[in-house]
Amino acid sequence: MKRYPAFVVLLAMTVALHAAPRTPVPASIVLTHSVHRNGLHVATVNERFESGEGRYRIVSESTPVGLAALIQPRSAVLTSAGRITDAGLQPERFEGARGANDPRRVSAEFDWGAARLELAHDGKNDTLKLPMGTQDRLSIMYQFMFYGYGARSELAFPMTNGRKLDHYRYAVSRDVEIDTPLGRMTTIHLVKQRESGDSETEIWLAPEHRHLPVKMLIVESDGVRYEQTLTHIEVQP
Repeated sequence: MKRYPAFVVLLAMTVALHAAPRTPVPASIVLTHSVHRNGLHVATVNERFESGEGRYRIVSESTPVGLAALIQPRSAVLTSAGRITDAGLQPERFEGARGANDPRRVSAEFDWGAARLELAHDGKNDTLKLPMGTQDRLSIMYQFMFYGYGARSELAFPMTNGRKLDHYRYAVSRDVEIDTPLGRMTTIHLVKQRESGDSETEIWLAPEHRHLPVKMLIVESDGVRYEQTLTHIEVQP
């Protein structure tokens, strides 16, 4: 299966981050992001996070706009669902597809009891060992709410996109001020520590907005630049 565009790339956290004390979980969070490719507006991402009775569900829809909609008219929909624990989100199922009959659909099933990760993609199935704290590419965006960053200088984590399981390291900087569509903010800045040929990734988390990402920048190995910025947020306690 062809992977989804870099602007929906997500991070993951593990026990290496050391969970903070239990964070109050909002009943719902509604976000809108604007996505640019080499400076051109190519998509709008609408997301909804909902929680209740110890569980969560997230739906993210990336809708192409402008010329990008002529090339790929179908929206990319990602979903993640699972439990809420003292350490944060514990995914049980992740899916990603463009349309109901997308042959390139991916999915991930998390069997925490057996420490087993079941991936389905490209018409085949893979079974991998499931590391503690693994997130999917959607759940991690909201897992940021559950961690205390303190004096931490690095984050290390595994994450699955439904096709594979990867491990990442990010350098951490605090008190980085940036301008956003929602105003100027003081953020926590994450920079991917990459190998040769990897994409460059930077993420800015806003403490004033529950440490949710307000900006993400991905530069592919071929120089294509994606930038995703938060334009709207609604939180229901």
